[in-house]
Amino acid sequence: MTKPLRIGIVAGEISGDILGAGFIKAVREQYPDAEFVGIAGPRMQAEGCETLFDMEELAVMGIVEVLGRLPRLFKVKVELVKYFTDNPPDVFVGIDAPDFNLRLELDLKQRGIKTVHYVSPSVWAWRQKRIFKIEAATNLVLAFLPFEKAFYDKFNVPCEFVGHTMADAIPLQTDQQAARELLNLDSNKRWLAVLPGSRGSEMGMLAAPFIETCRLLKQKHPDLGFVVALVNQKRREQFELAWQETAPELDFVLVDDTARNVMTASDAVLLASGTVALECMLVKRPMVVGYKVKPLTAWLAKRMLKTKYVSLANILADRELVPELLQDDCTPEKLCAEVERFLGSDNSELMNEFTRLHQLIKCDADKQAATAVLKLIDR
Repeated sequence: MTKPLRIGIVAGEISGDILGAGFIKAVREQYPDAEFVGIAGPRMQAEGCETLFDMEELAVMGIVEVLGRLPRLFKVKVELVKYFTDNPPDVFVGIDAPDFNLRLELDLKQRGIKTVHYVSPSVWAWRQKRIFKIEAATNLVLAFLPFEKAFYDKFNVPCEFVGHTMADAIPLQTDQQAARELLNLDSNKRWLAVLPGSRGSEMGMLAAPFIETCRLLKQKHPDLGFVVALVNQKRREQFELAWQETAPELDFVLVDDTARNVMTASDAVLLASGTVALECMLVKRPMVVGYKVKPLTAWLAKRMLKTKYVSLANILADRELVPELLQDDCTPEKLCAEVERFLGSDNSELMNEFTRLHQLIKCDADKQAATAVLKLIDR
């Protein structure tokens, strides 16, 4: 009898756990008795993955926090290397968490274990020389976006474009009315979704200019409503404080819900740069991207960034589909003018382009990722 397929796998945060669960399910469609072991969150464990450590061990953000956790992270890596060396899997898949997984993958590859890194780091955008470290650590990279594969191809580093799981999860047409009913929003009003970031630093920089933008818009469009998605209680408190300090006379509907429902319910979106901009493109809502960081960070980023744009919709299209107002351009007056442009025009051409890009990256990513990994190990 042949031994069951055995896959080592490590996910470091919630998004990786979601990807891992979809990947495991897709592999099991072809190999029902496949075994998975490594570091898994609740979704992966529900799919039958054995976890050797709690996923929370790897979910560390911030330089100071990481420094404090380095001894423990190093110990976890050493123990994983020993475990997989003593019990070699057919392949190891590291999901995102590049600072941890690429180091682990390098050690495993040097011991003769085939390694895959799922979700390319943003090497195409900055610190491009990292691609040589990725090449040394991996036998294959699985990329969400087609331009990522094109970048790897330039350096002859094995990479497969598998599509984006978010494009699979979001329908090509979204139901605005249903989202408004879900959030108890007046269906007869126009709504602007306001998304000033999921991190404390983003909220600190963007809440006030976004709120001031809403004040300007309200003066010109008294019928316009504002709905804000807040990822947790800390962001809610930050936003409420900025609201009271900036424009306490304004009405905001605060929603402790996903950005996706809030964007779906809206007519236009004012948002911080990040993955949420890709999500907004997939939901098919016109957006204005605003972003500010501390001056030193901006100075460094300007010298390190290799892309013309920061939002994924523009990067995918390789042209400015949506306005990006960054740093000194991220002012209430400029943000207001761009939002007004979308509120007062026919956006069908933009929506058609969003739909084309959606179809480009809607590839059944879970299945594509499973197929690419199985092909690597000749299964």
